[in-house]
Amino acid sequence: MSRHEAVIAALDGAAPLPRDADGPVFAEPWQAQAFAMAVALHQRGVFTWPEWAAALAAEIASARAAGDPDDGSRYYEHWLAALERLVLAKGVADAEALGRRRDAWDRAARATPHGAPILLENDPLS
Repeated sequence: MSRHEAVIAALDGAAPLPRDADGPVFAEPWQAQAFAMAVALHQRGVFTWPEWAAALAAEIASARAAGDPDDGSRYYEHWLAALERLVLAKGVADAEALGRRRDAWDRAARATPHGAPILLENDPLS
């Protein structure tokens, strides 16, 4: 079973992954990167697939309860939020470190010319 098949199997019934016949579908590069981070952290033993599925399902349920349109357009935002929540819960990073990194990416995005790849090195404060 491939890595993405393992993720899909773990999520079945809890939080269906946007996919087609070839596997996961990503609308933007950051979505593929968030997917890859979850796979890499699982491979390093940070969490199990059942823990991941439960965290993602809880994030989606919370978003639904807050009025999320549940049309799939924010799926990877929920994915990223679940990933951050697990990273914090497992002690891989703390909230301050995540906040600093989020701010650095935001500054890098604002400093990047339209159409160019956003790189963390573009952060004017780096």
